[in-house]
Amino acid sequence: MKKAAYLDKDEKKLSKSLENEGWVSDLTNKEKKQYQEYARYSLNKRKRINIRMTERDLKKIRSKAIEEGIPYQSLISMLIHKYNEGKISFNR
Repeated sequence: MKKAAYLDKDEKKLSKSLENEGWVSDLTNKEKKQYQEYARYSLNKRKRINIRMTERDLKKIRSKAIEEGIPYQSLISMLIHKYNEGKISFNR
């Protein structure tokens, strides 16, 4: 866990106890599984977006997707995911 410089004394103490695993859950196994399912669902939820791009770029993406054998929307989503994970970056 990254420590923020703006934490006050009590927040630092709480942060340290969390890092040292000084907390014990009082949830039942059934409750834990239910909350895990909620988390899994929220993390896998797909959102629809609209983006504007040149027709030329869209044609190129579609042709690359055909080469890969995947839908072009999946290719765009995969590229965004890889960028977010730091697997690809812009060269500046």
